[in-house]
Amino acid sequence: MGQIQREELLRAGDRVGVAVSGGIDSVALLRVMIELCQELGIVLSVVHFDHGLRGAESDSDQEFVAGLAREHGLEFHAASGDVAQLASEEHSGLEAAARELRYGFFRSLLGSDEVDEIEPAFPQGLKPESSGQLDGTTEAVPFPSPTPPHILDRIVTGHTLDDQAETVLMRVIRGTGLRGLGGIYPRILVERGDEDGHGEIVRPLLGIRRWELEQYLVDLKQPWREDSTNADSKFARNRVRRLVLPLLEREFNPAVVESFSELAEIARDEEDYWENEVSGWLGTVVQWSQPEWTRGLPGFEGSQPLVQIQASQSALSPELLERLEQAGPAIMNASVSRPWLLTEPRAVQRRVVKAIGEEAGIPLEFKHVEEILRFAAEDGPSGKELSLPLGWKLRREPEAVVFVTPDLRRQERIPDYEYALAVPGRVLVPELGVVVEAVLVARQVPQEARVAEYNPQELLRAELLPGYLTVRNWRAGDRFWPAHTKSAKKIKELLQERHVDQPQRRLWPVVASREEIVWMRGFPVPARLRAEFGQEAVLIREMPWEVYDFTNL
Repeated sequence: MGQIQREELLRAGDRVGVAVSGGIDSVALLRVMIELCQELGIVLSVVHFDHGLRGAESDSDQEFVAGLAREHGLEFHAASGDVAQLASEEHSGLEAAARELRYGFFRSLLGSDEVDEIEPAFPQGLKPESSGQLDGTTEAVPFPSPTPPHILDRIVTGHTLDDQAETVLMRVIRGTGLRGLGGIYPRILVERGDEDGHGEIVRPLLGIRRWELEQYLVDLKQPWREDSTNADSKFARNRVRRLVLPLLEREFNPAVVESFSELAEIARDEEDYWENEVSGWLGTVVQWSQPEWTRGLPGFEGSQPLVQIQASQSALSPELLERLEQAGPAIMNASVSRPWLLTEPRAVQRRVVKAIGEEAGIPLEFKHVEEILRFAAEDGPSGKELSLPLGWKLRREPEAVVFVTPDLRRQERIPDYEYALAVPGRVLVPELGVVVEAVLVARQVPQEARVAEYNPQELLRAELLPGYLTVRNWRAGDRFWPAHTKSAKKIKELLQERHVDQPQRRLWPVVASREEIVWMRGFPVPARLRAEFGQEAVLIREMPWEVYDFTNL
């Protein structure tokens, strides 16, 4: 209650949906909100999303949550989505796809106009039979069609102090900046599509330990559901939860969970300050200008905003038009004063360079930022250039450094690429704007947990792979033999059959083991290389570079 009031997470009159999966945290959150709803002056309902990854167990979870809503006379909003299909389409892990669909459902209830592939699941709504005193009875009702502007004002989730500590620690282990150290934010704003204002997703339990919630439910004699995969220490978050954090508490600092949470709060405040500062710099010390190669082209006359510029279709070649219209970096140069940049503290220099990359759409890792700053500080002839990801260049001038957009007339944005990938390990592929990972999956992982966490069609047999693989775009003559096909085919033919257009087709990623291609985006791995249950496996997966910092949990 204290955190809700202190941070004004909820207000009198709010229609609040409680996200309930059936586990300890969310069920405890529901019971707490039921106790507080009259004091807070809010109207409660229950929200549940079925990921459909655990078969009958998932169905039982939804039945349990629907029963809780019925028992307490609360409206029930439920939906489901095809997580496996989305993971395959977006080349992401199941966990990331599940979160995307789940939060897409939340946003739809809050009035966002973003469209997600979610399907209402029966029962679609539960509400009290009368508008009088809640009597524990409910009836199933469909959502109105079309959906109203917004059904809820707030959605609360059951993230705890333990979740915060786990998130911060995992980001430190994987590598992160100050933004990632911010961990789980107490609130997420959700802009509405057709009216002023916004909805919010809030986390009122971030200051409470998980064991306190479990004791609370035991005292209430309130049952909950156990997700079978949460008990398996073969998954990274579970190992952090069950092995690493208890070890740190026992051997180093009994208050380590609280310490991680305090670190996250400090990082969030620091990040808020820097974001305000950087916003001012981008509008003052950074100058945006039209590239020389665009002058005279239709659609580029006069001053242009920092966006992907659309050109007149009537006067441009189809090839150039296609490159101009593809999603990608802005077609604008960015110039920053060298004297100003080099006299600022190192922290400011890094922030400015990183902000330019984010604004222009250049995926800059830490090593790129440091290389840019070294290049800017060097003495040397004017006009010297440094190559950057996605075909961008940095040109050094006497009084400035200029980020120069690639000349799309010469297809500078789509060169061949090739990177080494350790097993296990990860590598940034700037040409695609993704991080490619090779993840080891232990043979001891139970079959049902392995199926829930990974797509078996994408698991490679570890003992058949070397310690290093190669991530690259396919080349002329390359062949691949996906499982369930009669023979190997030229990759060009496979992509044509899938109707993959240029320039996406040319950049399509593959992973090679020496000369053999063992993985190809969007296709099952070869049958002879596929791992069976009980064998150690390797999962190749992609995720967008801008979210790889795991900052959006």
